[in-house]
Amino acid sequence: MTYKETTAYLFAQLPMYQRIGASAYKANLDNTIRLLAELGNPETKFKSVHVAGTNGKGSTSHLLASIFQAAGYKTGLYTSPHLKDFRERIKINGACISEENVVDFVKKNRAVFDEIAPSFFEMTVALAFDYFADEGVDIAIVEVGMGGRLDSTNVITPLLSVITNIGLDHTQFLGDTIEQIAVEKAGIIKPETPVIIGETNERTAPLFIDIAQHHHSEIIFADQYLHLENVEQVNRHLHFDITCNTHQYRQSLRCDLSGIYQKKNICTAIATILQLRNPYNIPETAIAQGLANVVKNTGLLGRWQIISENPLTICDTGHNEDGIKHVLQQIAQTPHRRLHAVFGIVNDKDATAILSLLPKHATYYFCKANLPRALDERALQQQAQAFGLNGEAFSTVADALETAKNTAHPEDLIWVGGSTFVVADII
Repeated sequence: MTYKETTAYLFAQLPMYQRIGASAYKANLDNTIRLLAELGNPETKFKSVHVAGTNGKGSTSHLLASIFQAAGYKTGLYTSPHLKDFRERIKINGACISEENVVDFVKKNRAVFDEIAPSFFEMTVALAFDYFADEGVDIAIVEVGMGGRLDSTNVITPLLSVITNIGLDHTQFLGDTIEQIAVEKAGIIKPETPVIIGETNERTAPLFIDIAQHHHSEIIFADQYLHLENVEQVNRHLHFDITCNTHQYRQSLRCDLSGIYQKKNICTAIATILQLRNPYNIPETAIAQGLANVVKNTGLLGRWQIISENPLTICDTGHNEDGIKHVLQQIAQTPHRRLHAVFGIVNDKDATAILSLLPKHATYYFCKANLPRALDERALQQQAQAFGLNGEAFSTVADALETAKNTAHPEDLIWVGGSTFVVADII
C-alpha cells in the first residue's frame, strides 16, 4: 500500500477516539501489552519521560524535547492528536517518522493487527515505541493520550514522570471530580521513580503525595520552588527571569511559545530538566536555546499561533474549561478593537461549562470541524444563544474563517478555537 492507502486503512479499520469518541476507548492495557510482546517489547529498549495532565502536557512535552535536542541528544517525541498528518505524532529531533516507516510497519505487522484487533491509538503507540527502539534514541518524551493509569503509553518505565495539572476533561472516562481524575493521572507514577507535579492544588496534592509515598517515589511540586518573574511579551516571545527558592537561577531567558499560559509549562519543564541532569549533561545554554526555539526544533503547532495579520488572526487548541479560560486571559491581554471568534466543539464535551465562559461582546462564527465527533454548527449556535452568544453558523471552518476575515476591521482580533480539530482544519 501507499502511505495514503495505509493511513486510510488505519483510520477506517481501527477504532480512533480522535474521530468517533467513546466507542473507541478501551479501559485496559491488554492489547498494548500483547502487541508490544509480538514486537519484542521495544518499550524496554529506550529511556523515557512520561508526561500526563489535563492541560499543558503537549506543550511541556515539546519544551522538554527541544531542550534535550539543544543539548545534543537524539530525542524521540510521541504526542497526540495530530493536526494535519498522522506522522506528527512520532518524531525524532523534530523530524516526523517517514511515510516509508509507517507503511513498512503496517505491512510487516498486518497479521498481528488482524489477530489482536488493536485500537488506532494502541497501534500508534506500538509504532512509536518500535521506531524509537530501532533508531536508538537517547531519550523519548512520551505524552499520555488520555488519563494515565489505563492509557496505552503506560507500559513504559520512565526515568521520571510528569503531571502538569488536573482539570475536568474526559469525565465520562476518568471521573467527574478533580480527585477522581487526579487518581487516574497518578497512575503513571512508578515505583522508586521521581514525579514532577506542575501545579499545586490543595485538593489533589495530598493524593499525589500518598500515591508517591506508596511507591517510594520522590515527589517534586515545580511551582513550589521555581518561579517565573518579570514576564513580558517581546517580539512574540516570552521574556522572563526564573528564580529557584528565592535565588536567581538564570536571567533573561526567553521562549518562542508566546502564550502567557505557558508560564506554568515552562516551570514544569525546567524542573524536569533539573532532575534529569544526572545522567544527562544539560548545560544552562541548552536550556536557554531549547526554550527559545521550541517551534523550530519540534514543529509544535496550534499554541497561540499567529495565522495572519491585519486583522491579527490566531488559533489555539485549548478545548476544555481550563484551557478556554487560559485562552480568554490571553485574549484579554492582547490589544484589539473587537473580538471575532471562529468557534466549534466536539459533541462529547460539556458545552454548557465552555459556553458560559465566552464573552458576550464578541461576534461568533459557529462551525463544524471535519470529523464525526464534531458538534453540528446549528446545534452549537442554538446552545450558544442561550448564553447570549450570537453569530452565524457555517458547515466548514474555512467558510467561517473567510467570513470573519471579510467582516473584521484591521484592528480587530480573530480567534480560531474551541476544539483541536477546528484548529486542524485551518492550519
